[in-house]
Amino acid sequence: MNTYNSIFDFQNKKTIITIGTFDGVHLGHKKILDKIISNARELNCESTVLTFFPHPRIVIQNGEPLKLLNTIEEKKLLLESIGLANLIIHPFDREFSQLSAEDFVKKILVEQLQIQKIIIGYDHRFGVNRSADINDLIVYGNKYGFEVEQIEAQEIDEIAISSTKIRTSLEKGAITLANEYLGYNYFFSGIVVKGNQLGRTIDFPTANIQIDEEYKLIPKNGVYFVKSKINNKPVFGMMNIGTRPTVEGKNQTIEVHFFDFDEDLYDKKITIEMIDFIREELKFESVEALKNQLVKDKQICKNYINNRKFNIVE
Repeated sequence: MNTYNSIFDFQNKKTIITIGTFDGVHLGHKKILDKIISNARELNCESTVLTFFPHPRIVIQNGEPLKLLNTIEEKKLLLESIGLANLIIHPFDREFSQLSAEDFVKKILVEQLQIQKIIIGYDHRFGVNRSADINDLIVYGNKYGFEVEQIEAQEIDEIAISSTKIRTSLEKGAITLANEYLGYNYFFSGIVVKGNQLGRTIDFPTANIQIDEEYKLIPKNGVYFVKSKINNKPVFGMMNIGTRPTVEGKNQTIEVHFFDFDEDLYDKKITIEMIDFIREELKFESVEALKNQLVKDKQICKNYINNRKFNIVE
């Protein structure tokens, strides 16, 4: 897959395009993306997704916080895995938001991206103040010589519902449900940094994960059964997201205890896949009581592994 950081870096290719955020690149999105890819193959064009960063809502609503299912890098990996030819991530700013609907179509879609066909939702709006809709796009398609295929309301509603349901599920700790909607295990990546090393003193050493992208949605606090791939080998573990109330912690941390693993991970970037929610984060009377609970949590996770009572999307 070719990735472009600006519309204006893209040249000399006839395209079939869709436009959108595609946050999560979940099963609903894949229906549309598969349609783009198959159409491109039939018409000898290149399948292309045009998306924007930062998210337009953040720019238009003056930096209002917005949590997303994917970072840009994660989105690239997911789109590449389904066979997309081109991903254009155009910088979205106030100036770009003021582009008129016809200028966007003529200068961007037609002249720059050589659009042959666009597959887009019935509720898609574009141009300054989101003034144009699908009907305007059809008019422009007739004027400038490209085809417009409308994605039906039911399909769009299913996609919108899926995205909302995934976010809600993650915020409630319903990981298996979120994974079902996604079609893969929800994941995030971060650098392993030094923590207070309490885990080592109770025989539960942890990798403390630092995620730099503040907009990445982190599931609710609690203990989770997780998987990672380290040195190209699958490694299972349990992860705590929370403030460590037993030791009077204040800030949220993400700590992973890997099973049957003893390697130095400091300063390495690792990816964590979330498989299931084990329990809420609790405050224990003592560190010893915490350790006893961790032993039980570990056994629960080991039982998952031994009995294969989970569905991991490889």
